[in-house]
Amino acid sequence: MYHALIMAGGVGTRLWPLSRRNRPKQSLKLVGDRTMFELAVERIAPIFPPERILVVAGAEHVAALMEQTPYLPPASFIVEPEGRGTAPCIGLGALHLRRRDPRACMAVLTADHFIADVECFRRVLSAAAQVAEEGHLVTLGIRPTYPSTGYGYIKQGDMLSMVDGFSVFRALRFTEKPDRETALRMLESGEYSWNSGMFIWRVDRIMEEFRRQMPEFYARLTEIEATLGTADYETTLQRIWPQVARQTIDYGVMEGARDVVVIPVEIGWSDVGSWVSLMELLPADTEGNIIIGPHIGLGTRNTMVFGAGGKRLIATIGLEGIIIVDTEDALLVCSVEREQEVRELVRRLEQWEKEGRGRWL
Repeated sequence: MYHALIMAGGVGTRLWPLSRRNRPKQSLKLVGDRTMFELAVERIAPIFPPERILVVAGAEHVAALMEQTPYLPPASFIVEPEGRGTAPCIGLGALHLRRRDPRACMAVLTADHFIADVECFRRVLSAAAQVAEEGHLVTLGIRPTYPSTGYGYIKQGDMLSMVDGFSVFRALRFTEKPDRETALRMLESGEYSWNSGMFIWRVDRIMEEFRRQMPEFYARLTEIEATLGTADYETTLQRIWPQVARQTIDYGVMEGARDVVVIPVEIGWSDVGSWVSLMELLPADTEGNIIIGPHIGLGTRNTMVFGAGGKRLIATIGLEGIIIVDTEDALLVCSVEREQEVRELVRRLEQWEKEGRGRWL
């Protein structure tokens, strides 16, 4: 059977001050009138019935996610005691799925990305399952449209097959976020895809890769697995999970995995990982401004004004290329050119918290 595993444990620090620990990116209504998590579940509903959708999330977020998707059974939600990276997140989900269906095929998906062409996305998920059933580890690549330095890249090798109109290539190499010159060379070569962070594989194949490449983690999973369905599961998980090393699925598994293939697609994908990436998804007025909430402006161009509360008037004069995000307790004003530094701003706020100078995250 084909199952979906949605990773819903991220926070999205680059969207501060809107995204917070208690209000992560997947719980925000960034594009339209539904949260990112609601959109993630709705777009796969025609393929996966509720009982075949699993969600891995932190304990502090599960209640809100369940409220957003009341049609998902409580058993769909797997609580991760604390975030340890995408590899442990996927491993915990795969562990639960292996107990349900040892022969399952699973699609590992994200809770906070945007996909414009939903029909194409569903078709490629169905095609990828056919490829995964043959034992391949499938990753969905995104055809790059510009030399991004914010995404990882996958180098394509020989084409192996065509499945329902989608080309399947051998994946030769995973490259982390490159500098601009390298990204430009990759784009011009036509041999690379962006790494979407979405994967499709049989549960036995990914568990074998965990056993081979992350043996210490696999041993801990085995210890947890012995308690599944018993009264000892929660205490065992709480005891073991803090000992699990932080690791991404790319570094921990995919870079050294056997038989990895990539299916490049054009599905209007965005990880909505920054304010600029969100600006690319929202409609602008004739002056290039994106306005959410009450605003009056004079000589303001190519600027985003995001009034999260929707009550306070924001007035601007003579601004260009600026991002303004106004929330109940924090205001962000930065230039579009430096919005990637929001992550550094968050690091400084973390230090403030340690020094007892307030809680803003």
